[in-house]
Amino acid sequence: MAEKTFTKDELAKYNGQDGQPAYVAIKGVVYDVSGKAAWQGGKHHGNLAGQDLTDVLYNKSPHGDRVLQGLPVVGKLTD
Repeated sequence: MAEKTFTKDELAKYNGQDGQPAYVAIKGVVYDVSGKAAWQGGKHHGNLAGQDLTDVLYNKSPHGDRVLQGLPVVGKLTD
């Protein structure tokens, strides 16, 4: 099965609202954060699912990329 690719507009649909899963992109990789309680409703500390959060994760988050471990990868973000 071919890997799913997402444009920014397509990724925005996966915002954790109205029954949609919550996806975020980090360094071009799209992760499913739906199963994380901290992302309930597609929101986490003012950040919204359906977006590229690379800058937030590496420049503003105290967690760093260790929070990505164990998250399902659902595809790649394209330009």
